[in-house]
Parts: sequence; structure tokens; C-alpha cells
Amino acid sequence: MRLKLLLPPSVRMIALCGITIYASLAFSTVVLSQENPSPDDAASKKTDFETQILPLLKSKCFDCHGPETQESKFRLDRRSGLLRGGDSGEPGIVPGKASESHLIQLVKGEGSGKFMPPEEADRLSPAEVQLLVDWINEGATWAAGATDEDDEKQTSDHWSFRPVQPVALPDVKSDWVTNPVDAFILQGLQNHQLKPNPRASKTDLIRRLYLDMLGLPPTPEEVQTFVDDDRPEAWAELVDRTLASPHYGERWARYWLDLVRFAETNGYETNRERPNAWPYRDYVIRSLNDDKPYDQFLREQIAGDAIGVPEATAYLVAGPYDLVKSPDINLTLMQRQNELDDIINTTGTAFLGLTLGCARCHNHKFDPIRQSDYYALQGIFAGIQHGDRAMPRSEATEKQLAEINDQLASLREQLRPFIKAGSPLRPAVTAKNNEESFAKTEARFVRFTIDATNASEPCLDEIEIFADGRNVALSSAGAKAKCSSALPGYAIHRLEHINDGLGGNSHSWISNEPGKGWIQIELPAVSAINRIVWARDREGQFGDRVPTKYRIEISLDGQAWKVVASSDDRAPFSAAPKEPEYVFDGLPEVKASQGKEWLQQLKTLEAKRSALLTSATVYAGTFQQPGPVFRLFRGEPSAPREQVAPNTVAALGKLAIDDKTPEQQRRLALADWIASNNNPLTARVIVNRLWQFHFGRGFVSTPSDFGAAGVRPTHPELLDWLSFELMEHHWSLKHVHRLILLSATYQQSGEPNEEAMKIDAGTEWWWRFPTRRLEAEPMRDCMLAVTGVLDNRMYGPGFSAFEVELENVRHYFPKKSYGPEDFRRMIYQTKVRLEKESVFGAFDCPDAATSVPRRSRSTTPLQALNLLNSPFMLQQAELFAIRLRKEASTPDAQITRAWWLCYGRSPSEAELSESRQFIADEGLESFCRAVLNSNEFVFIP
Repeated sequence: MRLKLLLPPSVRMIALCGITIYASLAFSTVVLSQENPSPDDAASKKTDFETQILPLLKSKCFDCHGPETQESKFRLDRRSGLLRGGDSGEPGIVPGKASESHLIQLVKGEGSGKFMPPEEADRLSPAEVQLLVDWINEGATWAAGATDEDDEKQTSDHWSFRPVQPVALPDVKSDWVTNPVDAFILQGLQNHQLKPNPRASKTDLIRRLYLDMLGLPPTPEEVQTFVDDDRPEAWAELVDRTLASPHYGERWARYWLDLVRFAETNGYETNRERPNAWPYRDYVIRSLNDDKPYDQFLREQIAGDAIGVPEATAYLVAGPYDLVKSPDINLTLMQRQNELDDIINTTGTAFLGLTLGCARCHNHKFDPIRQSDYYALQGIFAGIQHGDRAMPRSEATEKQLAEINDQLASLREQLRPFIKAGSPLRPAVTAKNNEESFAKTEARFVRFTIDATNASEPCLDEIEIFADGRNVALSSAGAKAKCSSALPGYAIHRLEHINDGLGGNSHSWISNEPGKGWIQIELPAVSAINRIVWARDREGQFGDRVPTKYRIEISLDGQAWKVVASSDDRAPFSAAPKEPEYVFDGLPEVKASQGKEWLQQLKTLEAKRSALLTSATVYAGTFQQPGPVFRLFRGEPSAPREQVAPNTVAALGKLAIDDKTPEQQRRLALADWIASNNNPLTARVIVNRLWQFHFGRGFVSTPSDFGAAGVRPTHPELLDWLSFELMEHHWSLKHVHRLILLSATYQQSGEPNEEAMKIDAGTEWWWRFPTRRLEAEPMRDCMLAVTGVLDNRMYGPGFSAFEVELENVRHYFPKKSYGPEDFRRMIYQTKVRLEKESVFGAFDCPDAATSVPRRSRSTTPLQALNLLNSPFMLQQAELFAIRLRKEASTPDAQITRAWWLCYGRSPSEAELSESRQFIADEGLESFCRAVLNSNEFVFIP
């Protein structure tokens, strides 16, 4: 059949779901002929496209949300626009496959159930539809003369998608300018008829620097030393000292942890603890203190397992995790999509300033991010699963553990005569840790037989068998496990978990026999073993299913067995088992003293061993090779479309990977692309964040959205200059800090100026330093510092602000009393998702549900009540008063000391007089409480 198009053109509107076409049709009547096509007709295909297809498509087109947003506009007279489709994410056409083309489905009223255009009078005739079908099936050939600009390239001309280039310094003349930062700032000030503020006082400067960079106040002695130092280089040397301080990492890590939604519980209704999450926090602190190149810092967090920093991948699984899975497969699939969306969206916003999550259900409405790009990124992250991962221990650590174990065995033997009469030779079994020691014996098979438990089927999370201090039972070393039975239907309770190197209930074996069962480990080779370690749940979350009656046997051939340990010499099981009680009374002084010394050594070594073992497991996720990934229509797991290969945002780059690339190499390729000097976003985004954390707001006031919906930078040239500086100086964050801190811009007074306020009340052009209240963490830290009880211990497991009710659904209750264990810096306080610390949580602490690029700053009655009347504040006021009485003997001296500790200055005569009267009326403790609540104490000047 051949189509002949006659008569003048008419105008028709075709409204598509996601696409509206205003088309000038090159026909109004179609005459059908049964003639066979001639060779000339075949040769005229190009003419058919130009005169028939192109006029049908050629006009301005907008998405279904209307033409008011220019960034969502695209044209269907460009092949790229048709291939991309509308906001729904469905390609408009699939060349060669008209039946799969969204355009055809819509004009026919198929697929989505919608008929477009909706009005019957406006719809295409069957012949017109057939014309489009034939063209698509023929390959949708595009005529050489037609416009074929790439929509992505046109849209990606947005300022933040352009390469970072060297920037010429502004030609400004002023003695105020101390470095290039000031030249750019002064240019902006002059353009807005503004002048910079004078330099702040030296007292304000040192307090500003310490509070900003360290989150702690300077001591009175440090303030006085700086104030008395008139050398020109005094400020630069002070800046260098703060950048070298270990407290810098503790202060600035909090910003990063907010950004990557770090917490130490899962969230959702159960909100279970993540006892092995804290090493990631320590990794961030160390990285900042070491000035690790920022590009390397990012690479490690995406693919640290590939480059020797495995704990860094804890970033990937730092977000919420729904532990409770639904029996409904659709809900379970959606849960998994939500997990992956958390990783994709956080990576986009935190590292790139791109709202990638907006493309989960449809093409991004503002930025050149297709829905297929989103699922290409999902193909990179699809192999990540939440959970603990055993960290490879160094040879030095393994040797240290072996030495400690030998020393512990020797000490227990030496302490045996001191055990109280009637005490068991060995303590009762526990759910968390049990050890069997015996003389070195050669074995190839080890069988653990359980005859009774404290409840239900027995459960073991790991069996470790040691020969010369090395665990020879690991499956990764070639050991094979078998069992009497395994509880079916639970992926977390499988046989393979018994020797996978991971502890805890989520990596355990459960027998399918009530109260009994056995596990057998076949070692890779005959080994001389002398110690076996086992537990029900090393994380201490579960206390049921504990084997209470058992025996451990060894064999060389799997036939003849010999018992080497059993429960026969253990005390009866108790829900709260106790260590043996040692008695030294009534013994000769020398012998008693020796026994006490051995006991202290035992406790010290046990603590050291526990720390070494704990640090070997990190909540850093597990990885597996992902299956195929499909684009999901409207983000619905039940509506997969075409398969998508792993990659990044097509408009910004392309990775040399495909669906056959190993999972780890996919993440490494993405990490390299993000951390590349050629990536236009990475350096700009972090430089903007650094400026924001110093000044309270960045050049771009939407710090996690550098796309078209975000706000354009106030100082684009300065942003690019600093970004180029960062990359040129090996991605050193401390280099950028130093440039900012040494600028006259940073050293300005924060005093308001009436004329300047009329022009720039929001201080967008930085004519003064914007004073602001401290965040919750440094506010608390400063209070502990001035009261004299701050514990400066760094790293390791944190302290809790809650009393936890250990039910299936965890309940967190605020502590009612505080002791020295609570007086560490707040960065080490266990971060509980969805809960806020009872005193300082009211000061806008995020709940770690999502990435937080900038905390809000509210002022509420609850904040005032917490700082005035909470048990913590009353305690700190008392401790402050104790310190003042120790360090000063008279009220005037105590007031002066308080002023120096809290404000870094002497009180004025009026302040001294009023404080003296207040102490006489209300007491020193009330005075201390008032000082700790003052604006001058909790504000960065």
C-alpha cells in the first residue's frame, strides 16, 4: 500500500503523556492506493521524512507540566529529543520497533491506557498513525538537513556543568586585600556600593578561629599570648597551629557525618543498634586530620575495599535500613529500591550537588539526568547489601592477638588457686563469648555437639579454631562446614555463616532440631589446634538459643573422635553469668599482692583483646555481583522496562564498564570519575561547603543542588578560583582553609553597619563576618571544657546518651544522670537515628534520616529550658563553681576567671559589679549557670 498526501496543511495538537506536540501537519486528506511502490518511490524516503514526518514533529514542545519552566523544554524536531522522550522516562521512539515506541502506544491509546490526544476530534487517523509506524520501523532515519542538536549538551551548558578553568584575578586596588580571596570579595562589594568592615579585635579573632576550626574555646593563656604577640606573622602561625590540631578533625567531621547521614542505629520501627559503625566516624576524623587529598577521600568511600581502605565503604551503608522485611514480594522489592535510592541520592547530593533521586520515577525536570541514567547508576550500587564486614587484620594485629591469648591462658591458670571455694573451675557459658583451651592436639575434623540449650533450637554465630594463633576454620581459608540440620527460610541463619568470619545474629547458624544439633568443621589440612572460640551472638543483642550442654570432639579421619572440651566443667548456665570470684584475704601479703597484680593484668589484656577483635568488624556493607538492572516505569519494581547497563549521567560523562564488569570495578570506575579533575562538579561542591561552614552560608545557597533548580553563585569567579586552587594543590582541604582563614574577609569584625544593612541585610556579599550560634556539639564541648571535666580521649566506641530497653523494637530513654564516661566530645556520642539527645538535641540536631547539607538555626522555648533547668546543665554549673573556687579565692577573682574562661577577656567594671551582686543574691552556682547560658559564650564572634 502506498500513501499519497494531498491538499494544504492543517494544524493539529497531539497531547502525549509527558509530551505535548504542537504540529503543523502536511496533510488533511489521505488517499490510499493499491499500487506497488516504484523504485522512484523507494528512493524518495528522504523526501517523505522532510515533507511528511518532520512537519509532523517540528514545533515547540513542552512537557505535561506546561511551558512555564524553560529548563524542562525540549523539541521533537531533534532526534535526541525523540529518543529521550518526555518526563515519564519512556523513550519517545525505539528505532526499528514501532510496537515498543511510547509515541505509537499513546497515539493508538495502548499501553498506559491513555489515548492521546484525549479529544476524539483531534486524534490522528489510522493512516497518519501508520505513517509514523512505518517511519519508526524503517529505523527512524533522520534527514541530513534536519536539526539534530543534542538536548543533553544544550541543557548541560548550565554554569556548574562547564569545566573548572583558571580564573584571572580582579583588577582592584586596595590595601585591604591580603590575598586573592579578598580581591574577588572586594570586587563584589564595590559593585554593590559596600565597604568591608574593619578587622576584628584579636580577642574575637582567636575565639572565632578556635570555635570555628576546633569547636573548643581558647584557654585564657592562649588568648593572652596571642593578644600580646605583635608580630605580623602571629595570625598565620595561629592558623597553622589550629589546622595541625587533632581537634580540627573532631570538629569538621561532624559536618561530613551530617552530610552522609551517618548514625549508629538502623532507624525504622525496630531501630536496632549498629555496634560496629563507629570505625567509619574515626576514619573521617583521621582523614581530615591527615589532610587526606579530597579526591582520595571520596574514592575510598565508594571503593575503599579495592584500594586498601575497606572501612571507608561504611559510607555506602551509613543510611537507614529497614530490618523487617515484608512477606509481600512487592513491598520487599520496594524496600530494596529505597535502600539503593538512599545510596544513589546521597552520592549525588553530597559529592556532586546533583539531585539524582529526582530521576527515579521520570526524567529529571530541570537537569540533564534521564531516568535511564538513574538506573545506570543503580547498576553500579546494586551489589551493595547492609551489614557488618570482617576487616582483614594485619599480620602485626594477628601476632598481637596470639600473644594476648597465650598470656590470658597463662594468667587464668596462675589465678586458679585464688578462685573462691565453691566457685566453678570455669565460668558458665555466655551468649556473647566462650573459649575452650586445651593442650595442642593434631586434628583435621572438629565437631561441636549440642545436647541442650536455654531455649529453642541452638544457634551459633561463628566457630573459630586456632592453630599457632591463626583461625584455621575460616571458609575463606578452605575449611568446610556441615551440620545435622539448618533452620529453613532464613537467609541470616545459614550453615555458611558458621565460619565466614562475621559474628552476630545476622550471620549465624540455627539448628532445625529443638534443643540439639551439631556442627562439623573440616580443616584444610591437619593442624595442631589448642583453642576454640564460639558464641551465640557476639554483638550481645540476643540471649536465647545458647548451648548449655555440649561437647567438642576432634578427629584425624572423621571416624575416631576424642573429646577435648565440654560443658561438664562449667558452672550452670545463668542469664547473667559471672566471672570466677577471686579471693586474696587471709593469704600472705606477698602472695595476695601477686594474685591481685595477675588479676589486674587479666582485666587489662581482656579489654585490649576485645578492642582488637571489635575493630576487626565494621558496619561497612557486603558486596556481591548484581544481576541485570532494568529501568522501572514510574519507579515501580513490578513494571520493568528495558535493561540498563551500569554507567553514570550520560550528559556529563561515560564510564568504560558494562553489565559484565565485576561489581567492585563498577564502583571504582564511578569513584575515579567523581574524583577526576575533569569532573566539573566535585571541586566546586566541596569548596562551596567549606565556605559555608566558615561563614554560615556558601556562594551557592543550595549547597546540595548545583543544578538548574538551585541558586546561582553570588561569586562564581571566586568559587571557580578556589576550586582550581584545590585541584592544583593535590585536593588539599587544609590549603583552602588556609586561604580563607588568612583573608581579610574572614578577619572582618562582625559588627553591623546601618548603611550596609540597608543594602545587604543578609550579608550575601560579606562586608562583615556573620556571627552565629554554635551548633549543638561544640556548644556542649565548650561547656565541658570550661567546667574542667572534658575528656579528650579520641577514637574508639562512643558513649550513649540513652538508657536502652532491649526489646525487639528498641526504646531509647534519656539518661537521668551523667558521669565521667559521658564527658567526651559529642562527636563520640552514639548517634541514634530518629532520636535526639535530651538537652542539646533541641538545637537542630538532624535525625540522620537523610543527607543534611546545612542545619537550620531555630530559637525555641525548649532550648532555653534545657540550658537552664536540665540535670546536665545543673551538674555542669556545679562543676564550674567547684573549678572557680579552686582557682580563685574571692568573688571578684572568681568572676574574672569565669570571664576569661568563657569569653577570653576581663569583665568590665559594670559586669563585675552586677556579677558580684548576683552571686551575693543567688550564689556562685546560679552565676555559673547564667554565664554558660550567655550569648557571648555560645556565639562565634
